[in-house]
Amino acid sequence: MSKIGRKPIPIPQGVEVEIQDGNYVRVKGPKGQLEKKLHPEVIIRKEEGQIVVEAFSDDGFHKALHGTIRQVIANMITGVTEGFSKTLEIVGVGYRAALKGQDLELSVGYSKPVIYKKPDGIDFEVPAPNIIVVKGIDKEKVGQVAAEIRKIRKPEPYKGKGIRYQGEAIRRKAGKSGA
Repeated sequence: MSKIGRKPIPIPQGVEVEIQDGNYVRVKGPKGQLEKKLHPEVIIRKEEGQIVVEAFSDDGFHKALHGTIRQVIANMITGVTEGFSKTLEIVGVGYRAALKGQDLELSVGYSKPVIYKKPDGIDFEVPAPNIIVVKGIDKEKVGQVAAEIRKIRKPEPYKGKGIRYQGEAIRRKAGKSGA
């Protein structure tokens, strides 16, 4: 049994959880609604204000599914109550971000600014020209959008210029040695 998978998930006040046949889970809360079809080889039950996830067997595959699915459901509940966010930093002379309507406009050293369209369920904030905050209720989607924005201009190892996660350590390389 997975250590994480054994913990029951408490359902907070104001959150509704529906579990339908085929492990289809719908979570409704103050920030919105999430629904997900989860793997059928795990047992998901709702009992006394908690959700309990059980594995079919002690097989390695089922153990891995057990902990993962339990955490996915816990993240759905956290998402509809608190939400998730990722902060990105832009490092480089003249590099900056701005909101253009609801889309994100990035000036990161290319000949023209890069426009990143706002996906459904995601909000952008730009508190400073060199900081981007990606917010949403779906943890997977927030992480994916942050990774796509970072991919526009990855931090390079010589000067460290580019888009990085806040607090991310960039492994630096030595430049050319003098003659």
